Amino acid sequence: MIKVFKNTPRAQGALAPEAPFPSTDAESVANLLSQCPAAQETPLVVADDLANASGVAAIWVKDERSRMGLGSFKALGAAYVIARTAADRSAQAGSDSLKGETFITASAGNHGLSVAAGARLFGARAVVYIAETVPEVFAEKLSSKGADVRREGADYAASMSAAQKAANDNNWTLLSDSSWPGYTDLPHRLMEGYLQMAAEAARQCPDVPTHILLQAGVGGLAGAVAAYARQVWGEQPKIIVVEPSAAPALQASVAAGEMVTVTGPDSVMGRLDCKEASLIALNGLARDADMFVTLTDQQVNDVLPQLASAELATTASGGAGIAVLLTDAAKQACDIGPDARALVILSEEPE
Repeated sequence: MIKVFKNTPRAQGALAPEAPFPSTDAESVANLLSQCPAAQETPLVVADDLANASGVAAIWVKDERSRMGLGSFKALGAAYVIARTAADRSAQAGSDSLKGETFITASAGNHGLSVAAGARLFGARAVVYIAETVPEVFAEKLSSKGADVRREGADYAASMSAAQKAANDNNWTLLSDSSWPGYTDLPHRLMEGYLQMAAEAARQCPDVPTHILLQAGVGGLAGAVAAYARQVWGEQPKIIVVEPSAAPALQASVAAGEMVTVTGPDSVMGRLDCKEASLIALNGLARDADMFVTLTDQQVNDVLPQLASAELATTASGGAGIAVLLTDAAKQACDIGPDARALVILSEEPE
């Protein structure tokens, strides 16, 4: 079932006063990444066939599947935090800059790969907790990047609790892609890394988009891109946040004017299946997003073959934003008309 919340008027102050708003310092991110040979710009695809099928003027797809060889935009997150940590300690950061340190996290997807890749690059150790339900192929992928993989708990929340306990017990650095009371500094920097994607898209778009559709789990991608879009394009784009109907944590929280934890079944949009939002993202999206919309698993699954045919194969999580444009009921609910020029993020490669 599609559920829409129109964020009118948008919040002027922080809904979570204990947390900051997202960073918009894309220049600092670009300066650091310019020192990394793997940090190549990802393409913006002008998807004319999909625009014709959708009945809109243009669809521009920021394709993150090749980002730094890790398969998703998450390469700009945890690895950026670790690189910034190394750079802050030494003007000549290298392969042993963080030797002896351990970064620990929980992951159900690409965030763990980013932690592992960043740690290995600077000589640190990465420990990644995964839930019992995470496929073994992902555990093997993490191990291939040098991570110490540990299974704990029936779901992501349980594996994160285990990671937090291990961090406290061993004095390791917890590196989560979400934020909560008392834990905002590293997630704020992690979201800052996503600005590279937003800045590239802003340069690459042939015109100012009328709509920006951003899929969200805890909200890191959506919060960072929305904040940067407001900085460079002002009020012109209509920013729409897309969540699974099973996990509308941001929609519920913005509607309530405070953090709300939601409940629901597991979603096929696994990377977006987050029942509690990041405080930093909540602050930013309450201020910057015009609308929040939910899609069902079936609605997103229905468009994946169409994306694959357009050489834009991805997962349900990766294609949730563009699915709004290819689902008539969702497009109508979001008031997206034939003159729309839409920017979307294809956030990850297919599994």
